[in-house]
Amino acid sequence: MRTNVMMLMGAGQIGLAIARRMGSGKTIVVGDKRPENAQAAAKILNEAGFKAVAQEADLASRDSVRALIARAQGLGDIALMVNAAGVSPSQAPIEAILAVDLYGTAMLLEEMGEAIAPGGAGVTISSQSGHRLPQLSVEEDELLACTPAEELLSLDMLQPRNIRDELHAYQLAKRCNEKRVMAEAVRWGRRGARVNSISPGIIVTPLAIDEFNGPRGEFYKSMFANCPAGRPGTADEVANVAELLMGDKGAFITGADFLVDGGATASYFYGPLRPSSASGAA
Repeated sequence: MRTNVMMLMGAGQIGLAIARRMGSGKTIVVGDKRPENAQAAAKILNEAGFKAVAQEADLASRDSVRALIARAQGLGDIALMVNAAGVSPSQAPIEAILAVDLYGTAMLLEEMGEAIAPGGAGVTISSQSGHRLPQLSVEEDELLACTPAEELLSLDMLQPRNIRDELHAYQLAKRCNEKRVMAEAVRWGRRGARVNSISPGIIVTPLAIDEFNGPRGEFYKSMFANCPAGRPGTADEVANVAELLMGDKGAFITGADFLVDGGATASYFYGPLRPSSASGAA
């Protein structure tokens, strides 16, 4: 009897929280661009009673993603996939944001559409930033959703002349994540599998701390202070949603995106975080 496998791309706090919630009884394959991060995450999981192995994996490389999938399939059937890898506007230049967050996520979903086990489920971690981008045209949304991953970065809308800065690149990448999940849900459905995305707001992680200390730090602090929840979120609160989406109770949910932002996006459009009353945007 083959073992069920959970494949986790990205060894950060959100990915670990979801692995702890959903990984019992499964072999968890942890991939991260930094092998020491993957090894540290696997160690934490193993010491908590899970069964985990680590592998270096670069979300921006199809060969690397294929190697991670092959490792996972060598251990069993991939029943669950979590993509929690990515870079933020304060961590990387435009080119890296597009290569990792946009192309990498699209490519991973493509590859997993051929590898996820029947009855399986996947979640990719997007961002509230995708909801802040002004509305795109129907044609632009379809290009982000359906263009083969290897051709995405050649799209005119993703050329440097059309991208204002790192934040704009990040917003485009996260909008692409949401649209891509919708299109991939159709293809995954042919295997009897489901895929959704979660768009967190300010979640206290090392990545968020980088943002607090970055050029938009004051706005990020204002964001959680002025959102309806009045606080940042935790990785476990994101895992609560992932547990629904990946479990039996979410069996009728696929191709959807879920905002988990304490109401910050609502406040951005209809409250004190509106650009007219707050400096910057996220």
